[in-house]
Amino acid sequence: MRAAAAEALAKRLLADDDVAPAGLGARDLLRLEAGLCLYGHDIDATISPVDAALEWAIPKARRKGGARAGGFPGAPIILQNIEQGTARRRVGLIPEGRAPIREGEALFDTQQREVGRITSGGFGASVNGPIAMALVETKYATPESTLTAIVRGRPRQCRVVRVYGERKRNFVGQHFWARGYFVSTVGRDETVIRQYIRAHEEEDKKLEQMKL
Repeated sequence: MRAAAAEALAKRLLADDDVAPAGLGARDLLRLEAGLCLYGHDIDATISPVDAALEWAIPKARRKGGARAGGFPGAPIILQNIEQGTARRRVGLIPEGRAPIREGEALFDTQQREVGRITSGGFGASVNGPIAMALVETKYATPESTLTAIVRGRPRQCRVVRVYGERKRNFVGQHFWARGYFVSTVGRDETVIRQYIRAHEEEDKKLEQMKL
């Protein structure tokens, strides 16, 4: 779109009663709740798509042994990473307390050894609490693992949860990340929540078949 037309387009969109302006903070919150990467933060030229848990975007036909294996930028390294794994992995985190933990904060194991860093963090409206993503050593990428961040000199525990593209649903306390989204279960009937999960699992199966 031509820059000269941007203002006119924005005014036309805002003339609709169902449209409201949203800033970068809103955009960042939505993509963080969806578990989606932001280039320069959760992924960059030094972070493999497999490090960043993005291999879900590579269809089976393009993987080793597939009908059209390889043939995309970085294929040799990425396919090797899928087969052999990587030393680090992007994970979702639910920090304790109310205050968000911001990008760049180090994460430590129980031996006080640094094992990763926060790549994105903010306050999740869906869970009414802080959420974050991080790159951590692969052995700490298991859901329910606990890591510690030091914020303003004080330790904050963070629970590991799955991110978008990892198919299994993971209940974390009273919250779970379903199809990439943190969803609050507080005050909701468990039957309804499980119906929600099943519906999205069926949709995931259809999408997977389309990739073939």
